[in-house]
This record gives sequence, C-alpha cells and structure tokens, in this order.
Amino acid sequence: MSRHALVAIACLMTSTAALAQTIAYPVTRTIPQVDEQFGVQVADPYRWLENDVRNDPEVAAWVAAENKVTDTYLATLPGRDVFKRRLTALFDYERFGVPQREGGRYFYSRNSGLQNQSVLYVRDTVDGPGRVLIDPNGWSKDGATALAEWSPSKDGKRVLYAIQDGGSDWRRVKVLDVATGKTLDDQIDWVKFGLTAAWAKDGSGFYYSRFPTPEKGQEFQSQNLDSKLYFHKLGTPQSADRLIHERPDQPKYTLAPGVTDDGRWLIISIDGPGNHSEFAVVDLTKPGSAARTIVKTDDIDWGLAGAKGDTLYLTTTQGAPRLRVVAIDLAAATPTPREVVAQDKAVLGGASLVGDRIFATYLVDAKTEVKRFTLDGKPDGAIALPGIGTVGGVGGDVDRDEGFFAFSSFATPTTVYRYDVKSGKATPWATPKVAFDPARYSVTQRFYTSKDGTRVPMFIVRAKDVTGPAPTLLYAYGGFNVPILPGFSPGRIAWLEQGGVLAVANIRGGSEYGKEWHDGGKLLNKQNVFDDFIAAGEDLIAQGVTGKGQLAIQGGSNGGLLVGAVVNQRPDLFAAALPAVGVMDMLRFDRFTAGRYWVDDYGVPAKEADFRNLLAFSPYHNVKAGVAYPAILATTADTDDRVVPGHTFKYTAMIQSKDLGPKPRLVRIETRAGHGSGKPTDKVIEETADLWAFAAKWTGLEVKPLGQ
Repeated sequence: MSRHALVAIACLMTSTAALAQTIAYPVTRTIPQVDEQFGVQVADPYRWLENDVRNDPEVAAWVAAENKVTDTYLATLPGRDVFKRRLTALFDYERFGVPQREGGRYFYSRNSGLQNQSVLYVRDTVDGPGRVLIDPNGWSKDGATALAEWSPSKDGKRVLYAIQDGGSDWRRVKVLDVATGKTLDDQIDWVKFGLTAAWAKDGSGFYYSRFPTPEKGQEFQSQNLDSKLYFHKLGTPQSADRLIHERPDQPKYTLAPGVTDDGRWLIISIDGPGNHSEFAVVDLTKPGSAARTIVKTDDIDWGLAGAKGDTLYLTTTQGAPRLRVVAIDLAAATPTPREVVAQDKAVLGGASLVGDRIFATYLVDAKTEVKRFTLDGKPDGAIALPGIGTVGGVGGDVDRDEGFFAFSSFATPTTVYRYDVKSGKATPWATPKVAFDPARYSVTQRFYTSKDGTRVPMFIVRAKDVTGPAPTLLYAYGGFNVPILPGFSPGRIAWLEQGGVLAVANIRGGSEYGKEWHDGGKLLNKQNVFDDFIAAGEDLIAQGVTGKGQLAIQGGSNGGLLVGAVVNQRPDLFAAALPAVGVMDMLRFDRFTAGRYWVDDYGVPAKEADFRNLLAFSPYHNVKAGVAYPAILATTADTDDRVVPGHTFKYTAMIQSKDLGPKPRLVRIETRAGHGSGKPTDKVIEETADLWAFAAKWTGLEVKPLGQ
C-alpha cells in the first residue's frame, strides 16, 4: 500500500487540522505499561506502536492520521515546490558505480539521471559500449524494488544479484547468465544485510550466509540470530545446499564468506557481541577440509585486505589503535600475524591488494590519502587526488595491474578513475556532468573545542558569496566506528544554492582518529557525542557562520538518536530538527531485528550500569514538558527492518503529547521504503524537498524562485 493510499484511510483518530498557528495532532491511545528495572519505574505508554504497521490495522490507521496532518502542513510551505523542481534538475545527471572486472568483462552500475533504480551494465572492453544486463525499473509499479548487491563470477559468465523490495534488509538472490541475459532457476532466500556471498573459482556455485526462515508475521520484527554459511551448487534447489560452517553455541555470531582471488581459500569472517572477531579458513583444494580458526579476539578490529598465495593480509587495531596491516601464513602450523605496514600518524581506513601492491587509504583530519606499499611493506608512492575529498578504496585483483576508485567531495560529484599500477597514472573513466557550478562553493575545515576540551573538526560548505550569519544545516553521526567524510549529495546543493550553509561535524564515536575516537563516543562515554554536537552548534553561532534561530540539525539512524538526544538536552540552541530513522527508545532497541548488534556501542539495557546510562539520554524517555522545543520533522518508513519504525512512532507520540511550545512536531512516514538503501529517486526528491522546505521555514531561509 502506498504512502498516499494510507493517508486516504478513514481514521477516527484524525482530528481537524487547523494549521495556521496550532496543529491538531492525532490523539494517540495510551496504555498503562510500566516496567520496573533496577528499582526504576519506566513508563512506556505507546508500546503498542511497536507493532508492525503491515499487520496491525490500528498502527496503520495511526500512520495514515499522522501523514495526513504532516502532508497538510507541508503543503503550506512556500519553498516546497521550488525545492522539488530544482532537486529534479540536480538529480538528472548520469552517474556510474565503480566497475568490477571479471573474465575480461567490466561490470558496473549506471543511472541515466532520474531512473528510480540504477541499472547493471557490462562492457567487453574497458572503454567499449555498455549493454544492459539487469534493469530493475520495471520490477514494481512504484519503483521501490531495487537491484541491490551483485557479484560476477570469476570467469565473467554469470552474475549473482540480490533483489531488495520496499527498502527491506532482506534479499532474494538470483543468478543471471551474462551471454544470454536469462535468469537461471536458482533462488536463495533469507539473506540479509547485503549479499554476503562469494563465488567458487570454477563458477560451479557460491558460498553465502543466511538466517533461518522467520515465523510468519515476524519477518520485519524478530531478532536476527543463528547465521549459517552454506554452499549452493548451480542448478540445485536451496534445500539441497551444503552447510559449511555454523556456531550453534553462539547464536548472536554473524558469518560472512570470502574466496581468495586464486580460489584456494575460503575465508570466513565471524563477528559477535563484545566486538568479538574471528577469521577462519578452509583449504578448498582439499575436499572435506574443516574450517580452521586463525584469528580470535575480543575488542580488536580486523578487516580483510586480500590474499596472495598462502598469505592473508588483514588490517587490525591489535597493538595499533590507528590500525596497521599484518600478514598471516595460512600454510603454517600455527598462523601468526606479522607486521607488514606499521601504524601511521594518520588513521588507516582500509586496505586492498591490486597488482601486487597494497593500497592503504588513510584519514587525515577526515580527508582521504591513498598510499602504495609493496607486498612486503615498503613505501611505494601515493595516488595523487584532485583535492579535499574521499576515496572509498582501490578495487581490483592482486594479479592485475588495473584498478578503479571513486573520488567525491561536498561540491564535486563522484568521478570514477581507472588506475594503472605500473605507471601510477589515474585517468577519469566516468565523469558526471551536473547542472550546477562547483566553483561557486567553498569547502573549509575548522576545529572547535568540545565541553571536555577535546578538539573536534568540522567541515563548512557554502556559496562563496555567503559571508554573514546564514541559515545553517548541521549534520553528524557519531557512532559505530563510522567516519563521516566529504561526499557529494545533489540534495544538499539545492540547500546551498538558496544561500544556506552546510556544516558537518566529525564528532566522537566515528573512526576519524582511530579506536580512541570511537571509544570516546560509545557505551558510558556516549554523552561525549552529544556534547560534541552541541559544541558544534555553539561554535557556528559564536563564529558568525549562523545566528540564533537559524540553526537546523539533521542525522539519520544513530544520527537520529543524536538529534533526538540533543534536542532534549539543549532545545534552546536549535531552530529546527530533522531526526531520520532514529533509535529513539534506548531501553528496547536490542529486542528487534538488527538491534542486538548495537550493544557494543550502546550497552546492554539488561545491565544496570548500561541501563542507567541509556535512560539518561534516551530520546523517548527524556522529553521535557513545559519547555519550548525547536520545530521537529521526524522521518521513517514502514519497511525499515534495520531501525524498526516503532522507535520513531513512539517518539512522535511522546513529543506530540507534551506542551513543547507553538512550533510543529511532525512525522513523515514513507511507505514501501526502508532504512535508506533502495529508495527510488522520485521518493528521495519528494522527501528532500519536504525536509528543506521545513528547515527553511524555521531557520528563516528565504527560498527564491528558480532563475533569481
């Protein structure tokens, strides 16, 4: 059912929407739910909103009522149509993904501009004409069924691809014959969190991980447990797949496969609570070989860089909080890591093996540098980049001298480069042509001081003629070891063109400065994240970038938690808040779908010290009645099975039930959409236009008609 169809549902809860000064919110039923934890009485009056909107008519009616109020309000905003028209033009440019070369063919994604979903293409030569392999744009009427991850076989004859419906994390996996363009009968279900699969070298089948079939009606709610690794032989049903590895003693462990370029080794990565990390290997040249554990640690990060012969290359924080590269001899009786590339002053973001070289991507104050090393760790130069920006990593094969990488920045659309390892030369392979002038904008970086004296970097992006205090959008994430790096967004250009400023704060919780930066923003240190963000807002005002009453804040997922928490803590500082798909109930997050993975960053609600810490900042539990709040437009989607929409539903009901002043407190609930990936282009444009119009209204940004 579409979002607009839900809006049309007749609902007794809908009250008249007199939206001049006062918004009449839907009346949300409360229940007398009170839980006692460690002697604390915790009320949860809106728990019924945790129910799946697809299976609970009352929740569906509440969603329709809320969307009706929100849509009616958003229709009154004068800048909405201007933003939508401009966003449509800005998104209408050709964009490419980084190609993968297998069997002499080049596989890549392409979007002509306004296609709802990107299309998979193949070329027979690096610069030859492409032909369509898979076009998902006809898979559903609303464009919400996407081609997600894909992987060509080593001989380039087949492509394994995943279908994502309505934004869900669940995937259905199919196989395409490249020569004929026909889809084979093979089908794999109950794969989640991307296509965790790896082809056998001979193309006879592939290794993949999956979860058990969930109970009917619980597909989008139940915890994801008991990950298992299988081998699927082409031409056989999934029921015949061979179990390769499982950990029944540890149902919270998640398994993922990889196969080395030469096809000899199956690499099994195993992650679990407590930042538990294991790597196990299977020698595929010896049929029947069991998995052998070569790495097993807690609270140490490990990442796969590649392999050459019997040598496995990994990145690790073991003895190196900013990470280093180590090598392990898989043929040894007792495999032991040996250092190949030592820890640097900069943070190692990742490494890959291409053309008998190690390409190490470093973060220097949240900006990318890429260095080369020989396989024995000797420095071998660097890749010259076009400016301040981000490289996701160099992709290729250890035995080929050809690699590819993408570069982007805040005002530079993603350009794909082909890299020749022998000559060290990078040449553009796909350069987008965009409907704006990047030279109009400046990207600067400044450092500010947080509450405890920590120095925090922040990027500021604006048109060069915007000099005085201006309406500003402040964005951050702050968690899960994820760095927020310079990257291009056509949506943000529409905000900048109107004279708005974009600020991106690299607060603690990410990996911008290594393990210590991450640790400084998780568990009992989580308040540092909120302090860093609040200090960023204060600094923007103190430095004259923006003025009081001109600051809007935005964040998604863990960033949605961030926005919800700081609004409760400093409602006076912000004019508008845009929390997206946020984790809003910090006492029950671990009970649904992927929430169990987050305890390493948030803590375990069933443990007293963690419980008291979580309760202190949980957005749902800390709304302050009688205090003037900023304007709030929360966003979520009915098919989000990463951060279930019940988080945002409950938070919305709570903020609407309190006296928080005259500014609106609204929720925008998308249908047939999930946590973000796979969202159709037209829905992205609609949502972004709503967000920018709302933020413009409450920060005083004057939206000029196009052409002025």
